[in-house]
Amino acid sequence: MRARFIVTEVLRGLRRNLSMVISVVLVTFVSLTFVGAAALIQQQVRLLQDDWYDLVEVSVFLCPRGSTAPTCANGEAPPEQVDALRGVIDTELADVVDTTYFESKEQAFATFRENYPDGYQGTQLTVDDMQASYRLTLVDPSQHEVVADVLGGRDGVEVVEDQRAVFEPVFLALNRLSLLAGGLAIVMLAAAVLLVTTTIRLSAVSRRRETGIMRLVGASNLFVQLPFLLEGAIAAVAGSVLAVGGLWLAVRHLVTDWLEQSVNWVAYIDTGDVLQVAPLLVGIAVGLAVLSSVVTLHRYTRV
Repeated sequence: MRARFIVTEVLRGLRRNLSMVISVVLVTFVSLTFVGAAALIQQQVRLLQDDWYDLVEVSVFLCPRGSTAPTCANGEAPPEQVDALRGVIDTELADVVDTTYFESKEQAFATFRENYPDGYQGTQLTVDDMQASYRLTLVDPSQHEVVADVLGGRDGVEVVEDQRAVFEPVFLALNRLSLLAGGLAIVMLAAAVLLVTTTIRLSAVSRRRETGIMRLVGASNLFVQLPFLLEGAIAAVAGSVLAVGGLWLAVRHLVTDWLEQSVNWVAYIDTGDVLQVAPLLVGIAVGLAVLSSVVTLHRYTRV
């Protein structure tokens, strides 16, 4: 009997404030879409970092002819310096470096000819214009600074370059996009809370007579307030379900079916990641709806 009464009251409240309920659903949908998008962008950044950082190398470029670097004052690095650097890599950096590959000037020129058969920007280079280098893959890519500290500044080494620097702007842009989505989500969530509060208040005011009768017959606070709590929670959950559905469709069609097929050498998030985020979105929706409802009902339906 009590359950039937509560269900009837909830349906009546939703019908009386239909326009406000729809507003709550839409605002919750938009705000939680931004929350989910921020979480998915962060997941994409982690995937790219795990995938790319394991592939990047630290390049130790040896002194070529005509270099003005202080460590190249004696000209092109002779074989003795090249061998000495290999010894340093094999001893002092043995725990840091995973694999070591030496690229001679001839190999560098062959790679250059393969990539630029017509010359670079109209300039034809020769073997003497190339420079030898060591290409190091690290056990832990975050330890690139250790390599730079040990090898940088040594005679025969012109510069030590970390390929991570190529990817950092991409990660920075994605992180900023995630922060932007998070900021918009906060604004929209605040709007959703205000709408839930307004909807519950209007519903409570319009049903003061019924709640008054319930108080006279000894109904508890929970029994009086439960229909209003359920109204806010149902609207918020509906918005969160729409947000999950929208994110799922976006990832399925924009990422999996289009982007992954166009650029297939990058690791992407998938619909499984959306389903992992879904409980968070539903939990946020229910939590905000219940919290705002309780605060409002404490004033308007208090026994």
